[in-house]
Amino acid sequence: MELAAVKTSYKYWAPIYDYTFGLITRPGRRRMVDYINSRSGRVLEIGVGTGLSLDRYHTHLDITGIDVSPDMLDKAREKVAEKGLTHVTRISEMDARTLAFPDDHFDTVVAMYLVSVVPEPERVLAEMARVCKPGGEVLIVNHFARETGLLAALERLFAPLANIIGWHSDFAMERVLGERALETVGIQNVAPFGMFTFLRQRKRAADAAAA
Repeated sequence: MELAAVKTSYKYWAPIYDYTFGLITRPGRRRMVDYINSRSGRVLEIGVGTGLSLDRYHTHLDITGIDVSPDMLDKAREKVAEKGLTHVTRISEMDARTLAFPDDHFDTVVAMYLVSVVPEPERVLAEMARVCKPGGEVLIVNHFARETGLLAALERLFAPLANIIGWHSDFAMERVLGERALETVGIQNVAPFGMFTFLRQRKRAADAAAA
């Protein structure tokens, strides 16, 4: 998807996102944040959207959220202010392909329902790996394409409508498994109906990544 199409799509979705797609993705978001709460340090949530996950993070974490949609971010900032989420220290408009953070800065970098939306997802993943500390984790929850069955046929049917519906229905998991700096440490189906996948990747030490 082109960046302009993403912004246009989410300008439309922003007022109703929490009550539509937000409800469908709630189980996966909760599963993801519950896992992150078992960790410590700085967390970067890429594609924070309307901030649906922000009040679920435990206060021992330092949370930064970014998104490319100003309309979504307005909703997120409202939640931070209304709920007094002082552990959410930064909410910024930013392109995930060019993150304005130093190397090795975050302990956990997470993208929820994002990689099938953004242009150049491989470049986004490279940036996620860059800003993650060695030994830290890059976490993704997303829908990935099936190879066979009725669902696979429906995914291919809706694929040409990506710029309208706001995401790629036929997005292959392999597109986010090729980053050399990361090793895959967990793949797990999540609700509803195992439709989404929770993918855990750990950043290698610099010498291992270069090998």
